[in-house]
Amino acid sequence: MSYEIETEPPTPAEFVSLRRAAGLNPHTEAAARRGLGNELFAVTVRDGERAVGMGRIVGDGATVYQIVDIAVHPNRQGEGLGRRVMEELLAYLDENAPETAYVNLIANVPEFYERFGFEACAPELVGMDRQG
Repeated sequence: MSYEIETEPPTPAEFVSLRRAAGLNPHTEAAARRGLGNELFAVTVRDGERAVGMGRIVGDGATVYQIVDIAVHPNRQGEGLGRRVMEELLAYLDENAPETAYVNLIANVPEFYERFGFEACAPELVGMDRQG
C-alpha cells in the first residue's frame, strides 16, 4: 500500500480520532485546536485523504525536545508506519537539535523506541505526570 508522509499535523478531528483508535489518552477537539500548530515539527501519514499515523515534536527548539503523539491506526499497525514516523522525527532532530539538547519521550511500548536508541533513564531519572 502507498502512503503519503506530510510534515504537518493532522486536523484536530483526525488527531482526536487517531489517538482514540490507537488507545492513547483522549484529548478534546478544542484542546487539539489550541495545541496543533504549536509543535516544532509534525508528521502525518495519509492513506488517501485519511490520517492513519502521526507524531510530533514539542519543545523550545534549543534545549529540550519531546517526542509526543506517536500513533498508528490499529488497522495499519505492522506495516512499518510507526517506524517511518520515527525516522522523520529523528531526521528533524538530527538536522535541528543542538548536540546538548535533551530529547525525551514517554513510552507506552518501550521496546519500539529502544530500536531508535532510546532507553529507560530510571533510576537516575523518573518520568512523572500530573493528572487534571
